Amino acid sequence: MVKALDSQVTNAATSAKVDWRKKMSDNVAYGLLVYTGLQIFVTMHEIQGSSASILPLFVLVVLVAAIIPLFRHFERRWEHLTDEQAHNMAYKAAYRRDQIKVWAMAAILPIVITGGYRALSLLF
Repeated sequence: MVKALDSQVTNAATSAKVDWRKKMSDNVAYGLLVYTGLQIFVTMHEIQGSSASILPLFVLVVLVAAIIPLFRHFERRWEHLTDEQAHNMAYKAAYRRDQIKVWAMAAILPIVITGGYRALSLLF
């Protein structure tokens, strides 16, 4: 009986510590870092030695700046939660869905964008 009560207290304390707003904000921030790092690495690898122009670097800055509103959209959805909602475990599935989207975009978009650039450069 005591063990069951301790388990309920632990579960209540754990759910009270979870703040979906902060967790999503952290995921968005780290996702942006990963996206930017991958975008720089993949793009610089692709344009290495192909041009002395500053244009590819300018395009790189634009691509990084353009993704910020998309990532910010996910954060905005969560920052409007009340304190009670932010600690409610019923939001876990929605949080995981958005978390997967953020990380999928952070990992896949740099490769897709650079692949599109490479395909266009081969065509023209």
